[in-house]
Amino acid sequence: MRLVTYAGETGPRPAAVVGDRLLDLGGLAGSVAELLADAAALDAAQAAVDATDASSLPLLDDGALVAPVTPGKILCLGYNYRGHVPDGVDPTANDPEYPDVFVKTSNTLAGPTEPVVIPPGATDVDYEGEVGVVIGRRAQRVSLEEALDHVGGYTILNDVSDRAWQRRQSQWALGKCSDGFAPLGPWVVTPDEVGDPQDLLVEVVRDGVVTVSQSTSTTIFSVAYVIHHLSQVLTLEPGDVVSTGTPQKLPDAQEAHRPLAPGDAVTVRISGIGELTTRFVAAAPATADAQEAIA
Repeated sequence: MRLVTYAGETGPRPAAVVGDRLLDLGGLAGSVAELLADAAALDAAQAAVDATDASSLPLLDDGALVAPVTPGKILCLGYNYRGHVPDGVDPTANDPEYPDVFVKTSNTLAGPTEPVVIPPGATDVDYEGEVGVVIGRRAQRVSLEEALDHVGGYTILNDVSDRAWQRRQSQWALGKCSDGFAPLGPWVVTPDEVGDPQDLLVEVVRDGVVTVSQSTSTTIFSVAYVIHHLSQVLTLEPGDVVSTGTPQKLPDAQEAHRPLAPGDAVTVRISGIGELTTRFVAAAPATADAQEAIA
């Protein structure tokens, strides 16, 4: 199933996407995270999808979609894809022993159609297209063998980053946590539809050009290992998101690097999941009251 959260008349509601239609699931759970955490409700949702005449459903309005889940935690990986190496060179030779983990704070969350505001004074804003793993069952010190049982589904996260701030310190928080720097969505796809999370193609398109194209088979740490590893330290709750890192840009894209600017759009597409397009806009001018407060 493809599960979304949409802005209903009474507030956010969970739903399933059936073709190009929307099936409200608010009668089964209050949110997508609650649905993923309740096996019986999830089975009932699948039964409803299977039994529904899609032509009777309202059309999906992309503009009504909000972030499919509201994570209590957004945990991200740095440097989780192996780079390209010459023939005959062991691609695993420089693998680190443990994942490089950082956090994106709650203010970074943005819906799938929300524009991302480039902060005033930002000089090097960049994109990172990533597979987002949504936790479905509480995970605390889980084994490697059982880790995938705690995955509720998969989504797409654009780990927008301000490289200038990121380079100013050893910790990445200020470069990763500007408001709206984690567009998420458009939906959560359940594991039965995605298949093997280590066999997905991650691509990013900017200005009509593919700038990233690499399989998740080249990640250093698998989804199962990452869930296992993180759960040894902190408890993962339903709705939490673990973003699994981005591949390197293709050589031509690296050479032609240009910071994101207002008017730019970036599309992340991942096989088995879908695509997420993020548009970037300038910050609104400061109001007179705000200017007086600063003064």
